[in-house]
Amino acid sequence: MTGCSGTSTGSSVAEAAAASPTSTASPSPSKSLTQDQTERRDLWSKTKVTWDKAAGTAVKEVSGGKLVAIELKGVSHNAKSSPTGTPTAATPNPAPAAGAPEWQAKVASADGTVHWVEVDAANGKVFRSQAEPDQDADDRRKIADRLAKATQTPAQAVKTATDKTKGQVSAVSLDENDKKLVWSVDVVSPDHDYTKTTYDIDAAKGTVVREHTDHD
Repeated sequence: MTGCSGTSTGSSVAEAAAASPTSTASPSPSKSLTQDQTERRDLWSKTKVTWDKAAGTAVKEVSGGKLVAIELKGVSHNAKSSPTGTPTAATPNPAPAAGAPEWQAKVASADGTVHWVEVDAANGKVFRSQAEPDQDADDRRKIADRLAKATQTPAQAVKTATDKTKGQVSAVSLDENDKKLVWSVDVVSPDHDYTKTTYDIDAAKGTVVREHTDHD
């Protein structure tokens, strides 16, 4: 897959609907699941909103925002704190119950300022949003530079990953692997006992640079 230079990282998330299979097949009842597999199964059984829908919602919360990362998690018991542990700045909707599924998104504005946006994975509504309080100028510049170099969109990276492993996307993040900028994509496979496969996709070329399956 080739890069699409100039494509907005934020606006592209809606392209991924066709690239994110939503198979809900159950694993074989004859095989017991590990703790991690059970946790993944339980989260997905309550999740109604796909990663791309949640990402699109999160990006709209930040002016000129672009997606840096998003991950499916269980809501923390400390519902009054942001991911950084500081008081939340915006709570437009009630937080889900502890343990309920949420999409925790990291969105950056044009200057690299990071915002944490949490989206209810059952109803798709934002219930907590806050700017990262501890960023300095170097941190912002690093994020902005990474996003500028990532000519592959999150949606394109997801399609590359899900073309290789069918399943549900549980995380997407812009990272560095051996000094190479990559989109890291986690794909959970309900048909295979909720195993998780992580693909690192070159953020400029769209090629797979690493593949790892977690059988735990």
